[in-house]
Amino acid sequence: MADKVKEVAVGEADRIKALTIQAARSAAYLYPIKASCLGVTTFMFLFTYLPQMAVMAFTSGPLAAVSAALLVLSESSTLFTVLSKTFLIDNALTDTFDGVLVSKNTTNLVSEGRQIKGGSDIMGKLGKLTKKPFQKFTPAAVIRYFMYLPLNFIPVVGTVMFVVLQGRRAGPAAHSRYFQLKQWNSTQRQKHVEEYKAAYTSFGVAAVLLELVPVASILFAFTNTVGAALWAADIEKGNVTKEGTAPGLKEQARKAE
Repeated sequence: MADKVKEVAVGEADRIKALTIQAARSAAYLYPIKASCLGVTTFMFLFTYLPQMAVMAFTSGPLAAVSAALLVLSESSTLFTVLSKTFLIDNALTDTFDGVLVSKNTTNLVSEGRQIKGGSDIMGKLGKLTKKPFQKFTPAAVIRYFMYLPLNFIPVVGTVMFVVLQGRRAGPAAHSRYFQLKQWNSTQRQKHVEEYKAAYTSFGVAAVLLELVPVASILFAFTNTVGAALWAADIEKGNVTKEGTAPGLKEQARKAE
């Protein structure tokens, strides 16, 4: 009887495991997340767009409508990013980042933060996490965000400055998992970021702009993670200059000219 119960329990556990893997790969869980993103954006436009546009009319003139729309998109994106990355897709983003590193033959690096299994399936190799992934959205980051918001009251230039400043933060944040796997302390991280400051800013600006897109922002959160992991793999292999560009890519660009 005991053997029968054990057999049933093991079989049920295997079925649950297989179902969980299939469910994760199906990405169907993204649909309610997309709906949440659309809901947040709609709510923000309904209740905050007109008041902010009215205020911006005094500073931006005819550009008030556009500036206010960009501001609301930024606010919606930030709110949704905080909620989703903290409660919904944090582990999925970590798996994506680690999976890309494994696919680029930097398994030794990934093994510093999680167990690695055998097999040919990239994602199947990812075992249990041994280090807590990705830094959360810190209170300091929220404070800085609201400190930068008034820049949007300056027509065009202010909005550009706001996006660039957000990009300066988002760039290094995209590599927080990489820094963790490298086991760098605060000083080492700051030194590295300073060396690649321009590259991190440009990456961050692109990432911020992509994640401003309603609904699609959840998709871009994953593509940004893939891009960050590919960049990290190139850094590990010495294929990137301090400007953040692969030498081979720069050579191809010269030939194209």
